Amino acid sequence: MEICTLCETADERLGEFIRSKKDLETSFHRKPRQNVKCGFGLQGVCCRLCANGPCRITPKHQRGVCGADADTIVARNFLRAVAAGAGCYLHVVENAANNLKKIATGQMDMELKGVRTLQMLSEKLGIEAQSESERASRLADMVMSDLYKPREQEMEMLKYMAPEMRYEKWSKLGILPGGAKSEVFDAVVKSSTNLSSDPVDMLMHVLRLGIATGIYGLALTNKLNDIMMGEPVLRSAAVGFRVIDPDYINIMPTGHQQSLFGVLLKRLGDEDVKKMAAEAGAKGFRLIGCTCVGQDFQLRGEHAEEIFAGHVGNNFTSEAVLATGAIDLVVSEFNCTIPGLETVADKYMVKQICIDDVTKKANADLIQYSPEKAQEIADKIIKEAVASYKSRRGRVSIDVPADHGYENSLTGVSEMSLKEFLGGSYKPLMDLVASGRIKGIAGIVGCSNLTAIGHDVFTVELTKELIKRDILVLSAGCTSGGLENCGLMSPDAVELAGDSLKDVCRSLGIPPVLNFGPCLAIGRLEMVAAELAQMLNIDIPQLPLVLSAPQWLEEQALADGAFGLALGLPLHLALPPFIAGSKLVTEILTEQLPDITGGRLIVDGDVKSSADKLEVIILERRKQLGL
Repeated sequence: MEICTLCETADERLGEFIRSKKDLETSFHRKPRQNVKCGFGLQGVCCRLCANGPCRITPKHQRGVCGADADTIVARNFLRAVAAGAGCYLHVVENAANNLKKIATGQMDMELKGVRTLQMLSEKLGIEAQSESERASRLADMVMSDLYKPREQEMEMLKYMAPEMRYEKWSKLGILPGGAKSEVFDAVVKSSTNLSSDPVDMLMHVLRLGIATGIYGLALTNKLNDIMMGEPVLRSAAVGFRVIDPDYINIMPTGHQQSLFGVLLKRLGDEDVKKMAAEAGAKGFRLIGCTCVGQDFQLRGEHAEEIFAGHVGNNFTSEAVLATGAIDLVVSEFNCTIPGLETVADKYMVKQICIDDVTKKANADLIQYSPEKAQEIADKIIKEAVASYKSRRGRVSIDVPADHGYENSLTGVSEMSLKEFLGGSYKPLMDLVASGRIKGIAGIVGCSNLTAIGHDVFTVELTKELIKRDILVLSAGCTSGGLENCGLMSPDAVELAGDSLKDVCRSLGIPPVLNFGPCLAIGRLEMVAAELAQMLNIDIPQLPLVLSAPQWLEEQALADGAFGLALGLPLHLALPPFIAGSKLVTEILTEQLPDITGGRLIVDGDVKSSADKLEVIILERRKQLGL
């Protein structure tokens, strides 16, 4: 491969490693070949819903065959994309609730590691029970019941989980969602052929999907996983390729559903399994973190120190991870499992297993997960990992760049661990903001893509620009994987911060960028924001808080964004979400939404200009609060 064909990456050592593999093809190689884009697709004005199409809207031909104009087509495409993203997150929370139910009823061999979270959440929801198992069972039932409610019936937990002022606002706007899965179902129906042609109504449905996504798919999934897999604990951890030890049988999970690995994690620590590794000539088993599920393992690393090696990188790092030759098995359960893994896995003789058919790969075995068979599935995975280790080691070259990443990245940050670190209250954080020592807070969240300048480039550069301006950054998503591998979550990153933020970070012993973990943890950022607003007796849109998903990638990110806009937060994107072809949709999201929810979409592909806009919003809100 020619060096010039490789797309740019903020992670220089990763780029060097990929370039060194002359016969390897990755997403980094394919991106430059796909630089020519369809202009109609970019603007969202292509419709292929019926046999009269695909229809393309132009200034000369302003309606499709059926009469749909650009506003209808763009809104319809946008709603359908957000519905798909919401459906993905609801799939995750549904499986998490099902696992919790099976653990609680003794049908799955796992203990509840986060009893404190269970007690706190049960108290908040008014769940009474005689035992922790009964409490967990009722909580799981409550989640599942809400997910399956009809659309005209409001979800029971919503009123308790949503910030009070936001709930009242959503109620007045008529955007409180009904049953979450019904909202997704009807969004697909509404966006089908010759049905809704009202862009405003479709955008209101987008907001309902955002609320359902945020409260259930994000916030509640975190809580359920904390109950099952353990609460995050602040700690320092190694990140990057350096965590991979070739002397172990290495299993790389990919996806978003950590609780599906709960029994496997437990089994890998059992003596009979350790003996299997030793007999195969390995020191033991290790789980290698990659994608969002790796971030979840890292977040809860305190509960898996013996087995979890560390987090290597985000979605577009995964192909290179296999190219080290040190991974023996990939176990996939959800997205961020890019199709490019298939060819790299074949090349390096890496066995692939999918445990949820939503992420089935063409050359992977499917072992469909069910909680009742979790131990049987775990044993099959272990057996396949041993067989793969035996068959491939010695037949593939091992090349792990041990100098990649950092040794001391701060992890384990959650809404609870951060509050405990601050002494049991967010007041110290608010005092720092009020005094101006921290100018404001920016959530840098979501995916990584290869189009906004390059792999993690916009994310890293925007983060540097914000911390230089004394704005504390909180990260959740694939952004975390990129930022930590570029050193921004390690102690030395304090040198990149503005003088005031630098002093704060030094006094607290923290980096200027805090790692909340996977994209699911966007729900944790909402919990922090809600509590800060409650402390000040204000609504979330009044906080000196901004959001950016600079390198959003997929439909789930659009559902995340819809939640942010429903919360009333300004949301920055480096790339437009395929809406530019509709003047009406663009105006509503960028200009009219502040008067509806308080939120606002900001699209800006320049790093400095984006930072300027976000800083101005923070300064305006400080002024409005008299700070």
